[in-house]
Formats: sequence, C-alpha cells, structure tokens
Amino acid sequence: MDKVVHFEIPADDMKRAEKFYKENFGWNINLVPQFNYAILHTGPTDEKGMTKEPGFINGGMLKRTDPVKSPVITINVDSIDKSLLKIEKTGGKTIRGKLPVGDMGYAAYFLDSEGNVIGLWENRK
Repeated sequence: MDKVVHFEIPADDMKRAEKFYKENFGWNINLVPQFNYAILHTGPTDEKGMTKEPGFINGGMLKRTDPVKSPVITINVDSIDKSLLKIEKTGGKTIRGKLPVGDMGYAAYFLDSEGNVIGLWENRK
C-alpha cells in the first residue's frame, strides 16, 4: 500500500505564510532558496529532517503557481513512471512528469479522476 508522505501548501506571499504557520502551529520552517521552497517540519525530526515519531508528516511551501494552486498531498510510490502509466489508464492525467529533487528522489504531479492535483514521490535508490 502506498502511503501519504508529504503535503505542499502554495502561498502568494511566502514570508507572510511562513510567519502564519510558525506563529499558529509552531512549525519549524527551513528555506531552500535554490528550489524557491520551504520545508515545513510539523513535529520532531532527526538530523536528516526525517520524522522521529509516528503520526505526522512534514511538508513544504512554495509560491502559488501552476500546477500547485491549492494544497497537495504527496504519495510515496516505488516507481513514478509505472504509477503514471497506471494513473493514465484509470482516468487520471499527468500534469508534470518525473523530475529529480536534488539527490533525494523524484517528484511528479497528476490530476486524479476528480480533477484534484496530487503529488507522487519516488525515493532515489
């Protein structure tokens, strides 16, 4: 079974949104300027930024733009390529194919059968 492992929140004003989430929920926010992205730590993490306890996931924040215009959940899969083929056969549509994310893994976005943008994540092997 593939699991939800990440979420993304789009923002019109990144600084304002960072302040909002930090002040309201106490999240630690780490900017990743080379990706125009912020990592959102929603609970305790280890030295690699991975969750230390079950029951929560971390996320990210990015400038609101296509295809991410509303919050997105991201599902971990063994193979983005295979998943996108299956998604296309079952009524979904690829909207951003597999792209590398540093040396961590790969990401993609698709539309589900209901028009929702959903993310895919594949760990680098």
